[in-house]
Amino acid sequence: MSVREPNGGHTEAAVQSVTTAGAGVADGDASLAGCAALVTGASSGIGAATALSLARQGAAVAAVARRTGRLEELAAVIRDRGGSCSVLTADLGDAAQARRVIEDAVDCFTRLDVLVNNAGYVAMGTIGEGDPAEWERMIDLNFNAVLHLSQAALPHLLRAAANGPRGVADLVNVSSVGGRVVRRNNAVYSATKHAVGAFSEALRQEVTGRRVRVGLIEPGMTVTEMATGPGAAAARGMPQNAWLDAEDIARAITFMITQPRHVAVNEIMVRPTAQEH
Repeated sequence: MSVREPNGGHTEAAVQSVTTAGAGVADGDASLAGCAALVTGASSGIGAATALSLARQGAAVAAVARRTGRLEELAAVIRDRGGSCSVLTADLGDAAQARRVIEDAVDCFTRLDVLVNNAGYVAMGTIGEGDPAEWERMIDLNFNAVLHLSQAALPHLLRAAANGPRGVADLVNVSSVGGRVVRRNNAVYSATKHAVGAFSEALRQEVTGRRVRVGLIEPGMTVTEMATGPGAAAARGMPQNAWLDAEDIARAITFMITQPRHVAVNEIMVRPTAQEH
C-alpha cells in the first residue's frame, strides 16, 4: 500500500531535526505512559515531529504514511531512545486502507488513546484552470481520510476514555490557517480545511460528554515539504527563516493532548510572528 504525499518535509535539515528531537524520548515526563497514539503523515515534517513528541511523553506510537523507509528511520530514533513505534504503510486516500490502519494500530498495541489526523496535500491553482484530479486528491486525503479514520477510531477512543489510565482520549485534526483565511488560487485546499474545521466542532459536541476531546490545530507558514515544494503556497514576501518549524506545531499538538482530563483545548492557531494573514 502507499499513501499520498503527507503534510511535511524531509530534507537533510529535517533528518537532523528529527534526530535531535528524538534525543529526549527516554527522559520525557511520561504523561502518556500506557497510552497508544496513531499519527498520520508521519514520515516527515509535522507528523514526524509529533510522533517524536508523543513518544517522548511515553506513548507507544503507530506512525502512518506512504514512505516506509522514512517511517523506519523515525521508528529507529524512537526505539533507540527507549520508546515504542510501529510502522504502518497505507494509502489514506483509500477509505478501506484508512479504516484498516486503525485496526492495525490496535492490533499492535491492543488499544488506541490518541489519533492525530495530520496527513495532507495541496495543489495551488485557479478554479478555471484547475486540474479536477488534483481536487479529488485534496478532498480524499485532506477531508475524506479524516472522516474515515475518525469514525473507525471512535470505538477505541471511547473505550480508552472510559477505561484508560488518563480517563480521557484525544482526537486532533491538523488543519491550516487556510481553513480560516481564503485566498485566490487556493480554493479547493481551503475548502477541505474549512470542512475539517466544521467536522471537528460537530464531532467535539458529539463525544465530549464521553470524555473524548476533539482538537483542531491550524498552522500558519511552516517549513514542510507541502509548503516549500513545487506548486506549494507562496511565502507572501515573508522570508523562510521567519516561518515556523515542524517542532513548533508538534509542541502545540502535544500541549493539547497532555492537558489534565478536565481541560479541553479545542482550537489552536499557530502563526509565525511575522505572518500578517
